[in-house]
Amino acid sequence: MISFVIPAHNESRLLAATLQALQAAARTVAEPFEVIVVDDASDDGTAQVAADNGAQVLQVEHRHIAATRNAGAAMATGEWLVFVDADTLIDATVLGAAVGALRGGAAGGGARVQMQGEVPWHVRAATAFFAWAFRLTGIAPGCFLFCTRTAFDAAGGFNQALYAAEDVALSRALALQGRFVILREAVHTSARKLHTFSMWEHLKLVLRFAWRRQHLLTSREHLDLWYGKRRD
Repeated sequence: MISFVIPAHNESRLLAATLQALQAAARTVAEPFEVIVVDDASDDGTAQVAADNGAQVLQVEHRHIAATRNAGAAMATGEWLVFVDADTLIDATVLGAAVGALRGGAAGGGARVQMQGEVPWHVRAATAFFAWAFRLTGIAPGCFLFCTRTAFDAAGGFNQALYAAEDVALSRALALQGRFVILREAVHTSARKLHTFSMWEHLKLVLRFAWRRQHLLTSREHLDLWYGKRRD
């Protein structure tokens, strides 16, 4: 069985579309599945949207993406885990490719990412570059990461010392457990960070990371792109 795990903090606006697309894909692929939304300290209608769209709801108070993902994995009963962000749409093509990889013996993997909606040409160019870089380095963007339960447990799950880049750490840990694949098929995620945070704010984060490196990732401080109040 496939266990879909969706971490969510104040995701009532986008969550329904994500769940509907995910369930349609799973039914087309014709695999048994469950959907777990991990509602992390939301103060909007996230939990109700999740329940209304057929998901199990696990409520936590972490405000820590790695811990939230791990909580969902602990509740999951499937032998295949698929972590999907609440603003990401997947279809049967990419899900079928992921299932095929797992049936073929892969320990885990990810997919290419495309931005939804209209974004500037340079953003599309940057997205294409990072897709190539992720494929080359074997890193799965966290908006869609899949693995076997056995590999996930052996890798120790998401590293809870990190408040960001936990997807990078898990990709590397899973690669030690077996074959890790980056699919050519794509998922579609929202471009909201580009709309709600300025280029200067993105640049400041890059510069801080260049200066502090991994130390930047061990607290929520300076990680407003993930933990700050949304302005959309």
